[in-house]
Amino acid sequence: MHGHHGQYLVIDLTTGRGRLERLAESVLRAFLGGVGLGAWLVAHESPARTDPLGPKAALAFVFSPLVGSPLTTSAKFAVTAISPLTGRFCDALSSSHFALGGKRTGCDAIVFTGGATRPSVVFVDGSREGGPHVELVAADGLMGLSARDAERAIRAERGPSWQVAAIGPAGERGIPFATISHDGRHAGRGGLGAVLGAKGVKALAVRGEVRAPLADPAAAIDLARELSRRSFGPATAKYRELGTVANLLTLNRFDALPTRNFQAGRFEGADQLVGEDLGLARRVARNSCASCTIGCEHIYATKGSASTGAESGVRMEYEGLFALGSLCGVSDPDAVLRAAALCDHHGLDSISTGGTIAFLMECAEHGWIDGRIPGASSTLRFGDANALVDAIGALAERRGELGELLALGSRGAAERIGGRAPDLAPHVKGLELPGYHPGRLPAMALGLAVGTRGADHNRSGAYEADFSESLGPNPTAVELAQAVIATEDRAALMDSLILCKFLRGALGDLFQESAVMLPAVTGWNVTTEELRTTAQRIVTARKCLNIREGWTQAEDILPARLLEGNPLTRERLDAQVRAYAVERGWTERGDVPASLRAKLGLDAPAFGNATS
Repeated sequence: MHGHHGQYLVIDLTTGRGRLERLAESVLRAFLGGVGLGAWLVAHESPARTDPLGPKAALAFVFSPLVGSPLTTSAKFAVTAISPLTGRFCDALSSSHFALGGKRTGCDAIVFTGGATRPSVVFVDGSREGGPHVELVAADGLMGLSARDAERAIRAERGPSWQVAAIGPAGERGIPFATISHDGRHAGRGGLGAVLGAKGVKALAVRGEVRAPLADPAAAIDLARELSRRSFGPATAKYRELGTVANLLTLNRFDALPTRNFQAGRFEGADQLVGEDLGLARRVARNSCASCTIGCEHIYATKGSASTGAESGVRMEYEGLFALGSLCGVSDPDAVLRAAALCDHHGLDSISTGGTIAFLMECAEHGWIDGRIPGASSTLRFGDANALVDAIGALAERRGELGELLALGSRGAAERIGGRAPDLAPHVKGLELPGYHPGRLPAMALGLAVGTRGADHNRSGAYEADFSESLGPNPTAVELAQAVIATEDRAALMDSLILCKFLRGALGDLFQESAVMLPAVTGWNVTTEELRTTAQRIVTARKCLNIREGWTQAEDILPARLLEGNPLTRERLDAQVRAYAVERGWTERGDVPASLRAKLGLDAPAFGNATS
């Protein structure tokens, strides 16, 4: 076998023992790796309708065929489980050396089941004879540390050969949008850090020397050289030179920048937020992820880093900037950087954090809640920079009634508040909306509504169609559905191979180019048509898992406020959702027919039962 090891490691945390399970080549070819293989693993290792934070729930760290190859941006891993925030299937990605170390254990994935009897660090050593060796070590001295500090402490004690993925205090406290981090990069959305924390795991440390051989090393190197050359081209220039923070001004010009909990699409403080203070004068470094030639990561200086427990610099991208900035009405760049540093320190998804804070700012404005922040002198209100920072502290510590409310996420908080609050909560399926106001972006609006992970810009990216000339001024429901499906399928393939989406502009036809890259790594004689079916299978597998977990089409909807006083009415969106389902080959109400399940190999009981 090439590109894969053909096995995954299951660690029963209750007993501390690991066992190897074989992965048939047919499964690997059907699901590839990353989010695709992660969906298969959750289907087979996690029982239906189990508590996402319970011991029966499984959580998988998944690698991919391209990890360890010379292809640029391929050092990525996926984490998959049922989300405690949404109750639906969740896959989160991160780029780092952890992916390389994890695959070198000789496993295509590491799956946790059960729960440790005490807080632990799990060591998986693939450098010893006899297969990967599993050891659970008490994590008592690491509890309460940030993921970065825990990682450093483990490597200081065990040596630099270990790569460590860890949770921060938010994951320990079960906050349902807690992250899993390595080297300051996060598998961020959906609260998988809370799943790891509920299993009593502070960190997973991996190392190994087992390499999956390439089928055609010379061809892989030639492809890598060409791809690296293109990755330096104009398609990725904006990521290197400006980073994604520049998107804020672009979206503001299009009236598509979410502002004050989606009350508007334009923020009057946008220029102040991303002017010189987040320009080259403020930037202190530009880095690249492991095995990446793009170098999109921009680090900015912040004041008061000692008081936040953060580093002297903060990684800042558009999504964190919008969520902690315009969404909360805050135009002070230093406050937004301090807020981002706090999210990193505690291990919180910045989009869900900002979305929940902005929502409760509006609730406080209406008088539905007491907005006074426990342990601070500030009160939740739009534009208050101090309140933004103080609220994150209260959230992370679950301090007082407001802290507990913040820790629920916007959907959970809205359900507790009641009244009109659920109409204003900025989520789909429980996952807070990313930084695209759907009012001006019809394809993105549909993509957000139907996303299997919830409101999601990384598993759809339908805004690309909105900003292109591919859609006319009045696209039909079918045209919008086809645009969403195209971006979803491309994302599913990239997230399973795995390749960074910032590379997509440097690629021509992703399916054609993948049909050249994959044989050089795996030896499989794949066609573009096979890979299109693979992408369809992966998207539909996630859908089947959601149906298994209780999904209904009523969940494929945007927040009520976004369907009021807007050309996109509920009736129009419902028609688009039905058109999307039909174009996918599903029933009009979104169920996956038995015939399609059988065609895609998703008719195993693990994926649930067909209802039609």
